[in-house]
Amino acid sequence: MPFCIGPYTFQNRLALAPMAGVTDRPFRQLCRSLGAGMAVSEMISSRPDLRHSRKTRLRMDHSGEPGPIIVQIAGGIPRMMADAAAYNVDHGAQIIDINMGCPAKKVCKVAAGSALLKDTRLVRAILSSVVNAVSVPVTLKMRTGWSRENRNALEIAKIAEDYGIQALTIHGRTREDKFLGDAEYLTIREVKQAVNIPVIANGDICCEKKAKMIVNFTASDAIMLGRVAQQRPWIFQQIDHYLATGRFAKEPTAEQKRLWLLSHLKNLYAFYGEYQGIRIARKHINWQLGQCKNYGLIKSALMQATSAENQLSIIENRLEHWIPEPLAKAS
Repeated sequence: MPFCIGPYTFQNRLALAPMAGVTDRPFRQLCRSLGAGMAVSEMISSRPDLRHSRKTRLRMDHSGEPGPIIVQIAGGIPRMMADAAAYNVDHGAQIIDINMGCPAKKVCKVAAGSALLKDTRLVRAILSSVVNAVSVPVTLKMRTGWSRENRNALEIAKIAEDYGIQALTIHGRTREDKFLGDAEYLTIREVKQAVNIPVIANGDICCEKKAKMIVNFTASDAIMLGRVAQQRPWIFQQIDHYLATGRFAKEPTAEQKRLWLLSHLKNLYAFYGEYQGIRIARKHINWQLGQCKNYGLIKSALMQATSAENQLSIIENRLEHWIPEPLAKAS
C-alpha cells in the first residue's frame, strides 16, 4: 500500500529523519538518490530575527530537490510558529512539520521541541495556529512523552488528529531518555491503533530485519531512519528491497560507496563554498569511513586537508590502495 500525506504519494515507506547539522540539502539529496522516499529538512527556528542568517538561508534552500518539500519548524509561541509556517510555505514548503521531538537542552530550555509535550494546552494552541495558518498538510514529530513516568503520546496523538494534523512521526523514547537506552515501540503501536492518520515509527532502526520487525509490530505506515543513515546512506535501498521481497540486497561494492562519497563531497563544496564545505565534509567522511579497515592510516590527512582538491584526491587516489577490503557494514 502506498504511503501518503495529504495529496502526496511517496515512492516507498522510508523517511530520512530531520537532524540538525546533518540533513542539509546535499545529504537529503544523497539519501533520496539512495532510496529514501521522503526527507525532512533540518529544523528551522520560528524566530523571525533568524530568518536572514546564513544558517537559516541554507536550511531553507531546496533547489534541485524532488518534492514534496518538507520543512520542519521549531518553537513554543503559537503566533510565531504560525508565522514561520506561512513564511516557509511562501518560500516553497509543501508540507510543514512541527518539532515536538527534539530533546536537546538548548531547544527544551526555551519551551520548544519535546518540552512542549508537558503542556497540552500549549500543544493545542500551536497545532491550531499552524494548521489554520497554511493550506498545505501539517505533520507532527514527537516522542512517547516527556518522562518515563509520563508517556502521554496517546493523548498528544489524539489532540493532533483532532486539530488537523495529517501525519505523526513518533520516536520511541521520552524527552528524559534523550538518545539513551533502547527505543520502545509498544507506545507507537498503541498510537497507531488509536488514530486514523498515518503514523511513522522512528528510533533505533539499524538494519533490514529491525525495520521489518518494527513495521510488523507497530503496523506503522512508514519508518524513519536517522543516525544509521549517517554511516550507511545506502541503507534505504537495502531496507526497501528487504521489505518488498523478504531477501537481502547485495551490499554495495567499495567502489560504489567511494563514488557516492565523492559525489556527496563535491555537492557539499558547491553548496557551502570550499572553506566551509571541506570542514563539514569531515564528519561525513568519518561517519562513512570510520568502520573501514585501515581508515586510521589516512584519517589525519583527510581531516587536515585545507582544499577540496586535496580532500578529494586522497579519496580518489589513495583510498582504494590503502583500504583494499570492502567498506565494513555497520552493525
